[in-house]
Amino acid sequence: MGGLSASAAFREHLRRLGLGEFPCGAGSWVRTPSHPSPGAASLWRGGAQHQEIGTPSEESLETLMEFVSSQDSPWALPPDCSPEDQHLRELAVQSPQLIRDNFLFLFFRSLRIVDKGVNKVDENLLKFHNLEELILSANQISRINSAHLPRTLKVLELCGNEIVGLQDLCSHPPPELQHLGLGYNRLLGSSEDKYLTAEFWPNLLSLDLSFNNFTDLMSIVSKLATLWRLRTLVLQGNPLVLIPGYRGFVIDSLPKLCILDDRNISPDEKHQFHGLSSKPDLIVNKAQLVVSVGKIKGIPNPIKLEELESSPESPVITHSYYVTYEFVEREKAEDTNNAEHECRAQSWICFVHGAPAEVNEHYLRAVIWGLDVRLGLTAPFVFSHLANSHLTPRKPWAETIECSHRKEHVTGDLVALKAFLMAGTTVTVVEEKVNAWHALGWRDTVQLGGKQKGKADKGKAEEKPKDGGKGNKQKKKKESPVELRSDPPLLRSLGSGHVNLESLLTGDQLVAVMCDFGVLITEETTQPPSPKEKVPVTLVLMRLYHTQPLMIMLPM
Repeated sequence: MGGLSASAAFREHLRRLGLGEFPCGAGSWVRTPSHPSPGAASLWRGGAQHQEIGTPSEESLETLMEFVSSQDSPWALPPDCSPEDQHLRELAVQSPQLIRDNFLFLFFRSLRIVDKGVNKVDENLLKFHNLEELILSANQISRINSAHLPRTLKVLELCGNEIVGLQDLCSHPPPELQHLGLGYNRLLGSSEDKYLTAEFWPNLLSLDLSFNNFTDLMSIVSKLATLWRLRTLVLQGNPLVLIPGYRGFVIDSLPKLCILDDRNISPDEKHQFHGLSSKPDLIVNKAQLVVSVGKIKGIPNPIKLEELESSPESPVITHSYYVTYEFVEREKAEDTNNAEHECRAQSWICFVHGAPAEVNEHYLRAVIWGLDVRLGLTAPFVFSHLANSHLTPRKPWAETIECSHRKEHVTGDLVALKAFLMAGTTVTVVEEKVNAWHALGWRDTVQLGGKQKGKADKGKAEEKPKDGGKGNKQKKKKESPVELRSDPPLLRSLGSGHVNLESLLTGDQLVAVMCDFGVLITEETTQPPSPKEKVPVTLVLMRLYHTQPLMIMLPM
């Protein structure tokens, strides 16, 4: 197996520390009492820090210690180095003869190798006989042979790797381990929770399983209940946190737990959710979310003066407005307004995750109101997912357009819903313009005889009947309404913005996202609008909220 091993990354780390290079080590720069010399100190002190430093001259022990300990020194350690690294460099100045492999393997109690491209935990780690903390986050590790881990480990952090299973890790785990970090990996969930028991981790106090794909809440809680010393648990970012009653069920099922998803468990919570663990039939592996869209502001009036003064032969122009948004495929959808305003065609959509824009009144306001569910992403990413497009009811123009849209989404595919929430959704304000023509207007020929009506025909139609006009009234009663022939609708996007839905997986109950659609400039506009005319197209309020948690209180 190729790639970088953990021990090789450690060797590279030692090289960065420069334990055998100036000012560390036992080189010629170490001054003896009988050979005084100004040396390199004169180049660093007295405002000459930025001068190029040449070959080091002999320096006193005090000066060398100052070089390695001062933050302003050109030889200071990088910011990501630990206090243990700093102590080792000071030892390399004071007692350079100690810096040997045997000493180093005994010296380190904590080893931090983060984002170094490590994909293999090799057996050389067993040489660290006193190692208690091993942090290998943000690497490329897909499997770990636990036989290569020091038996003295108390903390093992593997966050942000590519681990897909726990079987190898649990074959011979460190018996004294107190913290295990497995967040942001590729664990499959239901097939792996059998390894999360006291049989493998008898002394575990803290467990981080965030941002994996655990979906079976009942199963994983039953396994975690065997960890009788467990006090801190992180499950946020897993699909199971979208299940109504998730937090309450976990709190009541694990009564010794003190912290869940980075939040302290209060006595009030324990009292509120008391008895919920004895009602497993109330826990359903489905998520229910409701999307509501409120108002649209800032759309210019589409009716122009020339259209108001147009002739009867001109088309009848209508404008309507609606909001579209994408949502993950679901098993059930309830629209309290009108079901026909749903576009059932599936479409591939891509989202780019980014930070929300500055909040102010001219921005799209999308309020996402969730409960007890968490989600978070530390880096931008691009994600594609199959989703449905939904439309609010079409509304005519107004200064403030009331969308009055509410739709309920229920899905049992929690993995797909989690992926969708991580990506977020896009809302778009759309203008629909329809040109309608009179069926017998100037654009059409009369279907009677294949010719247009002439003046003679018109005159005949205006002749009075012999009955004194009664026939004309009867004729009017029989006339059919005016027929209009519509052209295909013309659609135009007035503004589009990304709505960040991550917080529905990270526990925030209320999140406001503001997106500026900018000032709408029509094609007829030849000059930029004046400051008074600059009114952004704004979707005033959009809510996405999660169903309330199950709460049950039984007599004490």
